[in-house]
Amino acid sequence: MTTLDSTPPTPRTPAVPSRFREAEERGARIAKPLRLFGRVTEVDEDLMERIGAGFLERDEVGHRLADAMRMRAGEPGRVAMREFAVRLADPTAPAESPALADFFAAVEATPDWVNLDLIAEAGRVQRRFGRNAADVLLQLSLIGGYRFGGPTDLLVATGGLTGEMTRRRLAETQKWAVALAQPDALLPYGEGWRLTVHVRAMHALVNHAFERDWDVARWGLPINQTDQAATLGLFDGVLLIGVRALGVPVTRDESRAVMHLWKYVGWLMGVDDAWLVDDERERHRLNYHLVRAQADISDAGPQLAQAITQTLGDLPQGAFRRERTLSMLTAFLGVRSMHELGLPVRPPWATAATFAENTVRYRLLGRGETGRRRLQAWGDRVADALLRDYYGGDGEQELGTLR
Repeated sequence: MTTLDSTPPTPRTPAVPSRFREAEERGARIAKPLRLFGRVTEVDEDLMERIGAGFLERDEVGHRLADAMRMRAGEPGRVAMREFAVRLADPTAPAESPALADFFAAVEATPDWVNLDLIAEAGRVQRRFGRNAADVLLQLSLIGGYRFGGPTDLLVATGGLTGEMTRRRLAETQKWAVALAQPDALLPYGEGWRLTVHVRAMHALVNHAFERDWDVARWGLPINQTDQAATLGLFDGVLLIGVRALGVPVTRDESRAVMHLWKYVGWLMGVDDAWLVDDERERHRLNYHLVRAQADISDAGPQLAQAITQTLGDLPQGAFRRERTLSMLTAFLGVRSMHELGLPVRPPWATAATFAENTVRYRLLGRGETGRRRLQAWGDRVADALLRDYYGGDGEQELGTLR
């Protein structure tokens, strides 16, 4: 291990992309809250080495499926997209290709550690978070993640969150997050389970399509284990930090439940067991090291961030939504990051107003069982409204690649 203030040594293995730790001082500054929440006193060099190696590791089960899906028609073992869709919708449908059979055998082999009661409780907790969860996932997790090169450049290359696709991708991500919190959604072939498995397959296809021409020496594999671990951390640990910052009380039991839900989601997504954790503090510790390992911001980050804020302006009450988001982003990310992303700085009025609202909503009106039911009903109404606004009244569009 090294002390936090020392100069990091050269990674022990050269088998890492050049992005690894290239902007570590900046990353350590951005990740300072994670260091505090994770009670990190030293940089774990063994962990950093694993993170560096993870840039060149992929979901091998998904890769074999993608390889079969990209075969030419008529080749032995080929999997057509329609075959995958039919098998995902109907577990009794035949899977003649070995790659398809192996993929579904893998995702159906639910680990013994999965606790369905904890997952059900996590769904109720996340529904009670209501608009706060949507705010944190959009602002701190999604836009906040655009401050580092690599995954952002892939998103621009795929068109995943630029131009006309921005609104649809935001809708898909929101729909996925909402689905995961519904009762029984993560039972095999429940809606949340199916959407998550679909995302895994689409990620594998993107990785397969871009891997040959991608600058692997610079960025690592297009979709790799380290970036997947970092993305998972944006959905569990960062979510918990963010809602607390907005005045939402989260108990230890609620934190444990949320972490468990996302641990299972990460497993379904093909994230390696080494990056799956049960404990919130351990997640913050891992996230701290992941941020230190990142590259500096690239040109893709501002493109994506500005595309989202522009899209918000096109939604119902768009001008207010955009100003509210910019206000909260300024509080979450800080002035320096706002400038880096090319976003206008705003006074943090929205964060202050939300904190005040949440103080009343959670600490007065949300007390007791009746209060929790009231919060859950409010969260469901918020989710329905968000999906209507994003989809323009059609929440049943076919999903693509989520991020």
